[in-house]
Amino acid sequence: MSSRNKGILCILSSAFFFALMSVFVRLSGDVPSMQKVFFRNLVAVVIAVVMLAKDHQPVSLSGPAKVSLFFRALLGTIGVICNFYAVDHLVLADASILNKMSPFFTVLFSWLILKEKVMPIQLSLIFGAFLGSIFVVKPTFSNLALVPSLLGFFGGICAGAAYTMVRKLGEAGEKGPVIVLFFSVFSCVVVLPWLIFDYHPMTWQQMGILLLAGCAAAGGQFAITAAYRYAPASRISIYDYSQLIFSTMLGFFIFGQVPDGWSFLGYGIICLMAISMFVYNNRKRKNTQKQALLESKELSDVIKM
Repeated sequence: MSSRNKGILCILSSAFFFALMSVFVRLSGDVPSMQKVFFRNLVAVVIAVVMLAKDHQPVSLSGPAKVSLFFRALLGTIGVICNFYAVDHLVLADASILNKMSPFFTVLFSWLILKEKVMPIQLSLIFGAFLGSIFVVKPTFSNLALVPSLLGFFGGICAGAAYTMVRKLGEAGEKGPVIVLFFSVFSCVVVLPWLIFDYHPMTWQQMGILLLAGCAAAGGQFAITAAYRYAPASRISIYDYSQLIFSTMLGFFIFGQVPDGWSFLGYGIICLMAISMFVYNNRKRKNTQKQALLESKELSDVIKM
């Protein structure tokens, strides 16, 4: 199997695990979102500690890395809380597609924070995805799901900003398990006061389901990390949108959920924008490679002369 196909398989696995995580979050019942976030990240803390201990990796951070880690953890925590609230109050497919707005905002925040060049066509695709999200959110006062929809959308924005911080940390050479550990511990500490002062007693079944949600989330995190080790994001990121298919199917068969026509229209627009962004990035990458080859050939010819 080629590296690209391995990457595709891993990212499809990641999409399934994250869809499964949403199912477990929903199945855990009437438990506050903060409580769900705590147990979801508690599993990630344990796994990250085990990985660091196994590889004997020290946890030492430079000054600039601490700042980036703080914002990655803060934005990621807000994103997870908003996503879990949306999962509890929306059709799974709606919550999933609103969270999948994050790649578009990653491009936008990479331009604002990392000063990466963004072409006008990319900005137009981001705007198109935003228009698609309006059909999912349906911002009218008669829409009873308006608040969770807006929170789900805001969660996607925060996730996009958090992924930009991850990218910045990766460029600085920070290890993945260290980033995961810091984010997971930070999230647990932030939601701990709600857990202490507003703890809702859970059955063993509910606790088991939340731990399964944490395991599914960890599986998704490891799978997506492996995917981007096998192949660059520009070649495989589009397959991450398969989570929408998994969420729609799981939501229908487990909860009997059927998204309305406006939501399906929004899904179509957002996926079309994602496919267009994927095709554009691939063409841009190939053109850059061709240009580099031409420049290399010209330099070689000059040297021979």
